[in-house]
Amino acid sequence: MGMSVPQGGARKGGVAPSMNVTPLVDVVLVLLIIFMVVTPLLAKQLWLNLPKKDDTAKLSPPPDDATRPVVLTVDERGVIRINQAEVQRGELKERLARIFAARSDDVLYFDAEDEAAYAVAVEAMDAARMGGAKTIAVLTEKTGR
Repeated sequence: MGMSVPQGGARKGGVAPSMNVTPLVDVVLVLLIIFMVVTPLLAKQLWLNLPKKDDTAKLSPPPDDATRPVVLTVDERGVIRINQAEVQRGELKERLARIFAARSDDVLYFDAEDEAAYAVAVEAMDAARMGGAKTIAVLTEKTGR
């Protein structure tokens, strides 16, 4: 009662070699889970092209009140100001809409302190865009001040 195994080069009726794919499937599933966890984290980032400093620019005299630029500032406590006047977050969009409706240009200058929270700064820029600002210019400071 034994099994006959062909001798020599004859492979008729022999055991065919097969590859075990279980480890391959395990690795693919682990990679799938890793990508599913990491992908939503990448979508929450905001990439900005910050302007370069222009050390050769000359300071111009301050404009009169009729053509005074609209400057939106955010400080480290999350306080939002339009031209030094404090504004609540809920009324920011409406205030900017009224300001830009009375102006011929739709340029907003945005200045956030270094310690300001990014979430508040992005929220303020979104409100400015919805309030009618077509161009948002990010203000920078010269080093060595």
